Amino acid sequence: MKIGIVVPFSWSFWGAVVEHGELQAQALEARGHEVRLVMGNDPPGQFTRALHPRVGRHGDPPDNVIPIGRSVIVPANGSLPNIILSPRAVLRIRRVLERERFDVLHLHEPMTPVTCISVLAMATAPIVATHHASGDLGYMRGAVPVYGFLANRIDKRLAVSERARDSAARWLPGDYEIVPNGVLIPEVADPAGRENTVTFAGRQETRKGLQVLLRAWPEIHRRTGARLQVCGADPLAVRLLLTRLRVPDDGIDILGFLSQDELTTLLTRTGALIAPSLRGESFGMVLTRAYACALPVVASDIPGYREVLTPEAAVSVAPDDPAALTEATVSLLDDESRRVAMGAAARQVALKRYAWGDIATRLEGIYERAIAEARVPAA
Repeated sequence: MKIGIVVPFSWSFWGAVVEHGELQAQALEARGHEVRLVMGNDPPGQFTRALHPRVGRHGDPPDNVIPIGRSVIVPANGSLPNIILSPRAVLRIRRVLERERFDVLHLHEPMTPVTCISVLAMATAPIVATHHASGDLGYMRGAVPVYGFLANRIDKRLAVSERARDSAARWLPGDYEIVPNGVLIPEVADPAGRENTVTFAGRQETRKGLQVLLRAWPEIHRRTGARLQVCGADPLAVRLLLTRLRVPDDGIDILGFLSQDELTTLLTRTGALIAPSLRGESFGMVLTRAYACALPVVASDIPGYREVLTPEAAVSVAPDDPAALTEATVSLLDDESRRVAMGAAARQVALKRYAWGDIATRLEGIYERAIAEARVPAA
């Protein structure tokens, strides 16, 4: 079948939903389907640098991506997503739908303007929608009275976790099926023989808790001699944060944005992933990414992460507690046999629960049911 995956964010800036859409497309293509990603793109240049001070990937998107316009930063749910809001995007989306003639459309964060709202308004193909975000979703307070009726166009409603389902159902009651985020699983990942490093992977947003890790870092570094690798966050923002916290950069490598392959290589070499997030997590995609690379995790005990954290693969700590984070990280790095055993267990969790091959098979069945039900004439 021909599948259109609609992501209301920019390909140029990494995020969990963008990564999800890309890996979903690869998994469905591997099953023989024709897939197109409909999303934003911010080409390199002064205009992009002015609108987006954050580091991104400013090359050409792959052939299966159909760009529909530039993005702007819009604060939402404690994050800074890059959303397409240009009215021109509406006309481009109309042309894409008319030209591509998809058998089914899969929208991510379906109530996000203008991309998903335009597709809901104009599409004639069956629509499957996945809700990712969790929390209050305060923007829905204004959105539901204005265009909430468009949610009736959705044929199958999905959520990546129970927390995401509950958040969406508060505003859009209905039946939801939970289909978790899949994860990229490298063919080989040995938990033994790792470098004496720990890794933080995420954007430099307050809710991600990098500031908590940096406050804990001098003591972790003193007691273990390990190095901290910070990736995904803008290097300048990290430097400014270090200055504001008055934390020296001893033992810290600030790597900036990494490609999928580069991140996988890094995670298969490092000793542990540290995820000190404070709030606003609906699933914990970075945790499953570590699991897939046979990497144990030290993570905050917060909603969203709890559904992913398992004692055989991860250590949970109280959020916003540098002392607790220090002790958990030092304890893990000081016990190599425990660290290796947890890494091996983590990979098994990823293979059993989050492999994209299995999730793509589930999605295929959902698409087939949506198409079949759309063909049944109304009584």
